[in-house]
Amino acid sequence: MILKKGKTQITFVYQPHNHCRHVHLVGTFNAWEPKQGRMTKQKDGSFRKRLQLPPGEHRYKFLVDGEWVEDPDAEQKAPNEFGSMDSLITVE
Repeated sequence: MILKKGKTQITFVYQPHNHCRHVHLVGTFNAWEPKQGRMTKQKDGSFRKRLQLPPGEHRYKFLVDGEWVEDPDAEQKAPNEFGSMDSLITVE
């Protein structure tokens, strides 16, 4: 869905393989601040967060009960300065 000022609405979904209590979506779009990215648990056990993102490349990860996790469904990934990988989403 295209929104005002060239922003696109994106729904991020994390489906945990094991029980978890808290999942946050953290990335360049929220200055890697977990408090701004708390995801909502769904009835099916998944966690979701909807954001409006401007065009460009955005790096992100999930913070699952305090542990950094890549998005297993991300089509793109890139190495970061910590020696691990970030998930990428490109908005046109």
